[in-house]
Amino acid sequence: MDVLSNLAEGFSTALLLRNVLLALLGVTIGTLVGVLPGLGPATTVALLLPLTFVFDPVGALVMFAGIYYGGMYGGSTTAILLNVPGESASVPTTLDGYPMAKKGRGGAALATAAIGSFVAGTISTVAITFLGPAMAEVGKMIQPAEYFAIMVLAFVTVTSLVGNSVVRGLASLFLGLAIGLVGIDSLTGQARYTFELPRLYGGIDLIIVAVGLFAIGEALYSAGRLRHRPEEIVPVRGRVWMNREEWSRSWRPWLRGTAIGLPIGSLPAGGAEIPTFLSYAVERRLSKRKEEFGKGAIEGVAGPEAANNAAFSGVLVPLLTLGIPTSATAAVLLMAFQVYNVQPGPTLFDDQPVLVWTLIASLYIGNVMLLVLNLPLVRLWVRLLSVPRELLVPAILVVAALGAYAATQSVFGMALGLVFGALGFWLRRTGYPIGPLVLGAILGPLLETHFRQALAFSEGDWTVFATRPISAAILVAAALMLVLPAVLRRRAGITVPVAE
Repeated sequence: MDVLSNLAEGFSTALLLRNVLLALLGVTIGTLVGVLPGLGPATTVALLLPLTFVFDPVGALVMFAGIYYGGMYGGSTTAILLNVPGESASVPTTLDGYPMAKKGRGGAALATAAIGSFVAGTISTVAITFLGPAMAEVGKMIQPAEYFAIMVLAFVTVTSLVGNSVVRGLASLFLGLAIGLVGIDSLTGQARYTFELPRLYGGIDLIIVAVGLFAIGEALYSAGRLRHRPEEIVPVRGRVWMNREEWSRSWRPWLRGTAIGLPIGSLPAGGAEIPTFLSYAVERRLSKRKEEFGKGAIEGVAGPEAANNAAFSGVLVPLLTLGIPTSATAAVLLMAFQVYNVQPGPTLFDDQPVLVWTLIASLYIGNVMLLVLNLPLVRLWVRLLSVPRELLVPAILVVAALGAYAATQSVFGMALGLVFGALGFWLRRTGYPIGPLVLGAILGPLLETHFRQALAFSEGDWTVFATRPISAAILVAAALMLVLPAVLRRRAGITVPVAE
């Protein structure tokens, strides 16, 4: 009953006209900036932070939470319609969302993304309301060895299930890991893969990687096809909304994505990238229509989008209860807390109950606002597909260049974006999957950190990964996922060429 009474008090504050308007402003701004690659919710919150001193802490944090929620949905819009993810967590959405859009089902993809985000956000917020403290305690039990194993599992699932060749998937993954290692080694202080360029000492911004590989690479690829074989894109085929079959194929991925995103997002090293990639891998593994994945399977949109939204609610668990941010935006939110002299941690629920429960209540309100705001916009967004590619390709290049500049505030960042654009174009032309590369670049530094921490805690004992039951079980599962498909194909007499 204490939880319900606290939540009721939170709603009484969140439903004040001022806070409702701030929540609406947040989700609207978040949706708009999510569409623009390179800006993103983290940058937006950081830019708006100095302007929110006129608000009280509750109102400011309600608006920032709305920006985060809206940014995730906006990132899926361009991922589906233009193959340009606004956020790194939206990368899996491009794999089937964009093929759906090319077939005239972009409206259905946007609808399943919006409804899936609403379902996942609502379920996960309910879970956070009642299970937040307990989930935080579980997160404390996870040690570096387990984090390392979880990331290995994410690498294996994405590598083995995205694309037609495990070898090419591994090659793409290792290239991404190398990109993630660029910069100063935090342990030794030595420069790695910087080619004596001071601009690379701080590493390569992930926004540059995503914008280059997807936005610029896709624009170059589309331009090449315009000259030789124009790409056939059907703006709308049939009804704009989801049909009965698409509804029946979406609801299970929504629930599975929620079940994946919430617990992983709750871990102090979770974030939204791991659950979205894992959700896509799970949906492809469970689907009876595996041949449709990569060509427009609605499950490949529904699951990752639900996982993405559920992960945000999960991210609040370590942020509020442990003071640990698990993403760039969560780190900026932590900064916002500190600006208002609020320190997240185990005593926050006792010290600032009004703020915490109002923030949780605002998540329910923001979910409804996003659904009401974005579903009517589906018809507007799909009109992007009617814009001639001869006009759209230069526009994508301009927006991508501006996004790269916004991420780094330098011409060097724009040039680096062009380099990754050329790499993305080459990968598309040669059939190498881009997903494993992006995942390697995102999680590579974290993988290295947790690997070193595990060895440090065990005093250099390499068996720590096998002697801890949870990490050992996860690593065994990863090995089975890598080997089992090949064994099953061999027993069934099916051969898959390595060069596929």
